[in-house]
Amino acid sequence: MIQKYCNSLTQYSRRKSREVFIGDVPLGGNNPIRVQSMTTVDTMDTMGSVEQTLRMVEAGCEYVRITAPSIKEAQNLENIKNELRKRGCNVPLVADIHFTPNAAELAATIVEKVRVNPGNYADKKKFEQIEYTDQAYASELKRIEDKFSPLVEICKKHGTAMRIGTNHGSLSDRIMSRYGDTPLGMVESALEFIRICEAMDYKDLVISMKSSNPQVMVQAYRLLVSKLDEEGLEPYPLHLGVTEAGEAEDGRIKSAVGIGTLLEDGLGDTVRVSLTEAPEVEAPVAQIMVDRLLKKQDQQPIKPIESYAINPFEYHRRSTKEVYNFGHENVPRVIADFSKVERVVMKDLKAIGHTYLPELDKWGMNDLGADFIYTGSNPLDFMLPNGLKEVMDYHVWENYSDMVNKFPYITDLENVKHFHDKLNFIEADTDHHNQTIFGFLEKTANTVLILHSGQAHATASIRRFVVELMNRNIAVPVVLKQDYPTLSEDELMIHASTDAGTLLIDGIGDGLMLSLRQTPSVDELKLYNNTAFGILQAARTRITKTEYISCPSCGRTLFDLQETTAMIRKRTDHLKGVKIGIMGCIVNGPGEMADADFGYVGSGKGKITLYKGQEVVKRGVPFEKALDELIELIKEHGKWVEPEGVEV
Repeated sequence: MIQKYCNSLTQYSRRKSREVFIGDVPLGGNNPIRVQSMTTVDTMDTMGSVEQTLRMVEAGCEYVRITAPSIKEAQNLENIKNELRKRGCNVPLVADIHFTPNAAELAATIVEKVRVNPGNYADKKKFEQIEYTDQAYASELKRIEDKFSPLVEICKKHGTAMRIGTNHGSLSDRIMSRYGDTPLGMVESALEFIRICEAMDYKDLVISMKSSNPQVMVQAYRLLVSKLDEEGLEPYPLHLGVTEAGEAEDGRIKSAVGIGTLLEDGLGDTVRVSLTEAPEVEAPVAQIMVDRLLKKQDQQPIKPIESYAINPFEYHRRSTKEVYNFGHENVPRVIADFSKVERVVMKDLKAIGHTYLPELDKWGMNDLGADFIYTGSNPLDFMLPNGLKEVMDYHVWENYSDMVNKFPYITDLENVKHFHDKLNFIEADTDHHNQTIFGFLEKTANTVLILHSGQAHATASIRRFVVELMNRNIAVPVVLKQDYPTLSEDELMIHASTDAGTLLIDGIGDGLMLSLRQTPSVDELKLYNNTAFGILQAARTRITKTEYISCPSCGRTLFDLQETTAMIRKRTDHLKGVKIGIMGCIVNGPGEMADADFGYVGSGKGKITLYKGQEVVKRGVPFEKALDELIELIKEHGKWVEPEGVEV
């Protein structure tokens, strides 16, 4: 049985959504996937907002969102719009609303689209657990309808589109009480508002299901599509985004794991990448994700999947047996590919997290230390640290002096005379494999598969192969191998995160091997290694570093978010597995931090509120003291360790 959420698991096919006009730029239907972003300038700064919008449009934004937290900002949208039109810029504007229906109603008469958050449009979150009877719940829905329907009428009258944008971190107490902190709760939060709109014959809707956790975000969008179809509601266009993705490589990787997975599913009509950077940086990153889909048109046919044991709405890792330190309950392993490096020296291993310390004659390993190094036909001539094992081509291994402590990489099973007692890597091309491999795997207990595909829809080809393994009850661990031509850093992170993340999100993958088709530089080896660990962290399958849940700046932000995030990272980025939420204002405060362990939230000019989880611990902390206070809070809860080299 296949739970329906996309057109095909093996053939790229974009979901056909309803066409919605946002000004003169239509969304959904047969239109291209649109790219958008959000301003960070104070909305009351008319000229600043205009100049930034123009830069965003130049960078590729097709819609521009501007925050309108109160009536005065909503009113000033008219001045911003008029100035833009005067300068010949006709980009559709979107008003971003939280908490304030009156601001939304005014904005809807000015801009082309309004965004409302169903978690706080008609509700104030108090983090209370309330037991509702069915009658009491129905009464709450009537209250929401009374508060929301005036906006719907205004949008109908003015031809204004609306995004119903659910955020995982800001579900109402009512939704939380009935559905919990779940993808289903996110979907139901939006459906309540969608049903009201449809009952009022208003269908110019766009829907989003955002979360800072890519796993949750993907599950929610998939479930939304399924529920819309199940209830016979319109196939509304989808706005994709991972909220509070963060900055630099972490933000790009996390966004690509979430957004890229859904685009591979054929879901999504507009994309916004939320980075803690200037908004004009976001559009080119989003465009890389969208442009990848063009090559799907060259896809070779893949046999359809008739039965799919994976639940697309809940995460369950594929059940595998343990082989050496792969599979079962082991974290996914990272294999660094040095096979194209003619001669590897000790210092080269620093790129993959292993540093030789000659004065101590010891090795140091950081949190991004690769587990295996594949040297191909060029074996190393020095001893490796305990945390790193060497893999070499079979023809080298079978004649090597130490066959016990090295492991073979096999590409031709028919010519293998000897196997390692504990661990053998067998590469399989999922596009062109011999069926005899399944018979071999059914009888073998010491094998790990290295799966790769060279076709345009590689993830579908690998998925199809793994489904065959599952159907035959072959519980062999699999490593996902992807190789790339020379790409820019952004392209590599986006491509690899999408290719691997799509499978990891579905519980497929016990290891990751990223390769460059040309001879890599040391910097490229480091980029590939760090990207592999970043993908595993974003997919929530292996946590190796501090995670920062930081919102992109917007006009509500009460401090310099980029500078503050960098400052906090500098002091805390050694805290493995700790999640820190950094929010510019209370709108993106305790709820939006979702599963963060600690929170740093702007609460007034020069004032910070600190959180443990979603509980306020200190209010009104002066900005100058807030970072030290945050560190003290982390220490109080036993999560602090001193950085290496720091004496206490």
